[in-house]
Amino acid sequence: MRRIAVAFVLSAMSFHATAWGPNAHRIVAELADQRIAAGTRAETRRLLATSGHTTLAEIANWADEVRGDPNQRSLGKATSRQHFINFADAQCRYDAGRVCAQGQCVVAAIDRNAGILGDRSRSDVERAQALRFLVHFVADAHQPLHAGYRDDRGGNEYQIQFDGKGTNLHAIWDSPVLASRRLGWREHAEQLRLRPSDKAAGTPRQWAEESCRITRDGGIYPRGHRIDRRYLESMRPVAERRLRQAAMRLAMLLDRELGR
Repeated sequence: MRRIAVAFVLSAMSFHATAWGPNAHRIVAELADQRIAAGTRAETRRLLATSGHTTLAEIANWADEVRGDPNQRSLGKATSRQHFINFADAQCRYDAGRVCAQGQCVVAAIDRNAGILGDRSRSDVERAQALRFLVHFVADAHQPLHAGYRDDRGGNEYQIQFDGKGTNLHAIWDSPVLASRRLGWREHAEQLRLRPSDKAAGTPRQWAEESCRITRDGGIYPRGHRIDRRYLESMRPVAERRLRQAAMRLAMLLDRELGR
């Protein structure tokens, strides 16, 4: 068991700059892919083909990957602030002028890319890129620590001791919380698919506000700076609920923009 816990920490530390870990993004994309209407799926497949892909899960992590791609460094830099939002205080209220200057936050990025995706006057290349961003950013908005209000860079500067090893809270939420179920991402997605549906209403600003309130009220910040496996197990239902909500809301957006 100790070896497993240490492996979780090492895995988490390697993803400290990302949102959810890669498997979480794949789970959201896969669940959304299963829920969209047939016409929407046909259009996503047509757009995905422009980059040689066939499923949403295949492009779920592209928005993170461009930041490490020398050929797309400028795009990665230009969109780096669009993966998250920092709320001003514990009220968790979205005020665009205050917390999303010049549209540089995940809420505005979702709205912007949804608009591009649904605009038939745009080229397929533009719309396909918007699809890749949208799949990723909707999941990001549902990662609680990507929409917090504390002055700790989404938990990146909140140091944690886990099984005698140092890491940070954001890293714990990137991977170990979900990895504690010890399933591959396809198996995990299938388990979540079989669960009762969560509400899928709301807007991107409301989804981010939900995430902020979870960081405030959901026990995400542990008492003290030490956690154990019980913390992972207690937080996993919260994380899994956010994945299901993200998937349903992503499917809703895709049907709205592509099903017309």
